[in-house]
Parts: sequence; C-alpha cells; structure tokens
Amino acid sequence: MGQTLVDTALTFYGFGWKAALPLLKFNHRLKDGWDQRTLTGGLPAPAHLWIQAASGGEAYLAWELLKELKSPFAETLRVLVTTNTLQGYETLCRAADDINKYQSGLAIQPWYFPFDAPDIMNRMMIHVRPKVALILETEIWPGFLNACKKFGVHVLLVNGRMTTGSLGGYMAWPGLFRTLSPDLIMAVSETDGRRFGTLFGRDRIQIMPNIKFDRMANAGPMARKDNPLKDLIPQDADFVVFGSIRKEEKFEIEQLAAGLMRAKPQTILALFPRHMHHMEIWQAAMEMAGLNWTLRSELTGKAKPGTVILWDTFGELVPAYGLAKAAFVGGSLVPLGGQNFLEPLTCGVTPVTGPHWKNFAWVGREIVDSKLAIEAPDWQESLKLLINIIENTPARKDVAAKAKDYIRDRRGGAKSVCKQVADFLNKV
Repeated sequence: MGQTLVDTALTFYGFGWKAALPLLKFNHRLKDGWDQRTLTGGLPAPAHLWIQAASGGEAYLAWELLKELKSPFAETLRVLVTTNTLQGYETLCRAADDINKYQSGLAIQPWYFPFDAPDIMNRMMIHVRPKVALILETEIWPGFLNACKKFGVHVLLVNGRMTTGSLGGYMAWPGLFRTLSPDLIMAVSETDGRRFGTLFGRDRIQIMPNIKFDRMANAGPMARKDNPLKDLIPQDADFVVFGSIRKEEKFEIEQLAAGLMRAKPQTILALFPRHMHHMEIWQAAMEMAGLNWTLRSELTGKAKPGTVILWDTFGELVPAYGLAKAAFVGGSLVPLGGQNFLEPLTCGVTPVTGPHWKNFAWVGREIVDSKLAIEAPDWQESLKLLINIIENTPARKDVAAKAKDYIRDRRGGAKSVCKQVADFLNKV
C-alpha cells in the first residue's frame, strides 16, 4: 500500500476520532485519565522505551518484563508504560514504585495510553521520542504504528496472541496494516504466529514462551493462616469456586450451580463474574434457580453451608481458589475462548473447564492430557466432574507441585523479550 493511500486512510481515521471524542467524554470507563488520554493535562517525560499494556492482565506482564529489564547504556534507561484502563494504570503505578525503589538503572513512568487520533499520537511521539516501542499481546493501533514509522521508532510486538475474529477484522484493510507492520512479532504459539504472519508477513514472526509462565513461576498454595478470606469460609467446608464466569454462559452456569447445590446441598459456592458490572444478571440467575445467595460485600462472619456467594469485591479470586476444594473456570461453556485455569492449579486445585478455551491454547494441550486440568464437553459433565473432585479431593500440595513442574519447563519469555529490546536499543 503506497504512502499516499496510507495518509488518506489515516486522514479519514482522524476525522472519525474528532467526531468520536466529544461522545467519549460520557463514557464512565474513560473519565479516569482523560487529561492524559487527550494530552490536555500535559505530557509525560521523554523515554528511551515505550511499553503499551492494554489492561490489567497485560500490565502484570509489563511488570514482569520490567523486573528483567536492564539498561544497555551507561545512563538510566527511561521507560514509559501506558495502559487503557484504570485497573491497568493502578497496576503500572505499583510496578513503577517497585522498580524505581529497588532496581537501579531504570526510571519508570506510568501513563494512560493516548487516544489513537493521529494528531494526538504524533504530538505524543514528538515529545516522548522513544527509540523502541513495545506492544504487549494484540494492541494494533493505526495512529500509534504510523507515528512510530514516521519518527523512526522500532516496534516490537511481544507475547503476541491473535484470534481468528481479530484477524478477520484487521484483514478488512490488510494493505494498511502490512505497511504499518511492527519490526518484529514474537508470538506465543505457532497458531498465533501464522495469524500474525497472514496480516504482517511471515518473515517478521518469531515464537516465544508466554510471559505468563514467568509471572506464575513463584505461585503456590497460600497457608490458610495467611489467607485473607479464612474467616469467611469454614475450614472443612465443601467450598467451590466458579471463576471468571461470563454473562453469555448464564444459562449453563445457572444449571451447573443449581445441579451442584442439589447434589451437594451443604456446599458453599462462590461465583466470580468476569465483569463486575454484570452482577445484577447473576443475582437474577440465582433467583431463577431458586438458590439462597448473598453478596460478598454483605457477608458478615462465616458463610453458611448451602449458600451461593456472589463475589462483588475485586482482587479476591486467587485467595478464594486457595480455600476451594474444587473450581470451575468460566468463559468456556460457550465459544468465548476461556479464562485462566493456571490460577487455581497453582493454588493446588484441579480446575474443570468447558471445551472452549482457545484463548489459553498457549498453555499447551498437555495440561489436559496429563489431567492437571480437566476438560468437560458441557455443563452436565462439568457437574459430574466437580462432584467427583469434592468427594475425592486430591492433596493441595501434590496438585501445586505438578503445576509448578509444568510451568518451570515453559519459562523464559521475559528474558527473551528483554534481550530483543536491548538489541533494538543498541541499534539506534
């Protein structure tokens, strides 16, 4: 695609942003960091390296990279880390405090990712003047990529994941994205690599270990005495967690919850919605199923057997896994791609997942073949498996030890990325 056509495409793209910005002011998720997103409140300090981490999950991966990163210069390596969400920003602020306090040779500055309007992104790039831009997972923004090309910034996309749906969307204008391609894409699987290759060209693709394995290297069961939820869940309770459930699988989860409570009426069941703002949907589902439920925020003292807890507080899923006998991981009973079943595993719980977990194919099919995680074809089979695990609960320490062995053999992603960053920085 010629530069003239790229410029024309980006001109229309910019018009779209100008039309959208007044409306975006009314989006409650974007009000946090508005001055940074629009650059109306000033600009960040110049940086050698710009890392973009879309939201909370990617922000934790950025933190893992920062722990491995070393300055290739005699001077301090200045790093700008950006994100699109409040959760991501709060995570990056904690990472910056951690790195700036304990790791010499780096200076980390968190910031909200600016809106991708070409004029905003050009202004940002002129001021920050990065030598290298690092994108985590699948953040493909035309304005950002064009500004990098325009100002000679090397672009590295790492921990790359690409769904068929995303690829289809980008292929609506393949010439534009091929022209704006990153210098190198490091994908987490051969399948993801092929999809990125279709969009950007196969000569730009490498395969790397997923950084999430590095992040989980030191994960393990938390002692009950240290678990912040120990006073809510009785020690010998049949406590079951449904983690990261999605509204699109409401019918299946409703049936699964009702079947479990009928078969094991003394169970304490914790439902963790993937999106907290859908809590009312789950309240209605529990009412429809005729189940006794309470909100986590209203729970005082120990939960009673036979109760469903709708978890409406953030940051407590992993501690809940640490007390559970069994766990079902959501987003997997309908074609949504699944959620993270490594979390319960590292807590010593054998997770049950539905058949749709392609977003976590990077974990490897071996995890199911070895029975570390159990795949069920539907909610009925999921119910049978959960009941079996409750009645024959494996030792937590044994499950966690096997999970740790599995993860240890797949580490190294953060180091490989940091080596590539150093190579790019040394080229400029």
